[in-house]
Amino acid sequence: MDWMILIAFLGFLAICLILIIITLVSLTRLGDERKKFIKMKAQSYTFIVIIGYLIIEIGENIYKTIWGNGSYAQISPFSLLVTISGVYLISLFFSKKKYGG
Repeated sequence: MDWMILIAFLGFLAICLILIIITLVSLTRLGDERKKFIKMKAQSYTFIVIIGYLIIEIGENIYKTIWGNGSYAQISPFSLLVTISGVYLISLFFSKKKYGG
């Protein structure tokens, strides 16, 4: 059962990476300034979302350590990577649609 979940996550990550690459390649026909602006917007939005996610995780860690039973499950690096790639993909699509013309 665990292998099926891992394969599903790997498949989702691979799909996200392929879609990000396709979107970045499609930006080549835009001008340099617009392409940089679209990437910058997508990266800044992704950064804000991930920082918010990490702040929530830190708060959960503090809460469970102080008022809970003292144990906290650490953030999985793989799930964090999938989250980052998914947020970046979605923000890149929206930025390209909004500023791409």
